[in-house]
Amino acid sequence: MSGRKRKKHDYADRLKYMRLLEAGRSLISIHKEYGIDDAQLHVLWEKYRKFGPSGLKKSASIKADFSLKKKIVLDIEENHLTLHAASLKYGASPQRIRFWLKAYRESGWAALEAVKRRGRPPGMGRPKKNSKPLTELERLQKENQELKTEIALLKKVRALVEERNARLRAIGQRPSKD
Repeated sequence: MSGRKRKKHDYADRLKYMRLLEAGRSLISIHKEYGIDDAQLHVLWEKYRKFGPSGLKKSASIKADFSLKKKIVLDIEENHLTLHAASLKYGASPQRIRFWLKAYRESGWAALEAVKRRGRPPGMGRPKKNSKPLTELERLQKENQELKTEIALLKKVRALVEERNARLRAIGQRPSKD
């Protein structure tokens, strides 16, 4: 991807692009001048022609379950719909439909049926604090483990300091006093 930052095109921008298309400008010239993706511009143009200015408003994202994904993929495969036509027909983005098609073609229906959870997997993050009080033995074991960890850390720091001092002595400098 290039170093350019992607620009968000708000409703006013999208409406301006449609007015330019109506005036006879080409998709490519608008793409080059304003930086809007030509495929996205094509979809917006089709929505504008079908629904008018209200078709340019951001639509709520659809919650695609397995049956809808299957219906869209079958429609594309059997009727040879383009991604843009399917996007207009079903309301899903062409990029999402392309992802479903790829998954279906590589792994079949099972890939579309699998729902991947978003976000961090459970169990990651800080450990939960224990609500019940520790027994004396558990408290001492925990303290012992913390002390062992601290000692190991101090040994590593000492070894690093000694290594640095040896390097400095080797090149003829005096080590610092800290």
